[in-house]
Amino acid sequence: MDGGSTDGSVEIIQEFENHIAYWVSERDKGQTDALIKGFSRATGEILAWLNSDDLYEPQTLWEVADVFTRYPEVQFIYGDALWIDTEGKVLKPKKEIPFNWFIWLYDHNYIPQPSAFWRRELYEAVGGLDPRFDLAMDADLWARFAERKKPVHIRRIWSRMRLYPEQKNQRLRALSNQEDEIIRKRYLVDSFPFQRRLKRVAAKVARVSWKLLWGCYW
Repeated sequence: MDGGSTDGSVEIIQEFENHIAYWVSERDKGQTDALIKGFSRATGEILAWLNSDDLYEPQTLWEVADVFTRYPEVQFIYGDALWIDTEGKVLKPKKEIPFNWFIWLYDHNYIPQPSAFWRRELYEAVGGLDPRFDLAMDADLWARFAERKKPVHIRRIWSRMRLYPEQKNQRLRALSNQEDEIIRKRYLVDSFPFQRRLKRVAAKVARVSWKLLWGCYW
């Protein structure tokens, strides 16, 4: 799903079009709009999306298929990731912890988007992506997934996420934070600001402690 880019993307797509079920390059309303159109054409049981600057590990899709086959009751899974630079050099690992509502809500959305996979039935049950979100659409989707089925963390590196100053979420950080706040206000009911600040500190301490215990920082 290409948004009518002129950076050479179309030429790359054309080079591999014999291996692609469908592609289009046209003006759209942004990333979320393109994703919604893409999912409307997807026919598989397991769904995910990969942005143009991110990568899957060679074994990722095999391992994801194996998890969903072995555990038919599981609806939504996520693995770990590696941060890489523009040249593909590994910067640091993004090893994560199991899903915890309190930590996720009061600290931040720590689920690495390109390492997340889910069943079609869950996506359709929550109504899919919300076009109102252009930056935090993944966090919004994860939250609505989690309302129905607890996300399952798999301790495997499944993707490589590129980190650079021009990255969309880096460049538009203020807007991303605004969207993130809209999502959290659906669930946070604290009466006083200091209560939320205390819970943020507690969530940060809990997450860092958990990651240290699991050896996630190395």
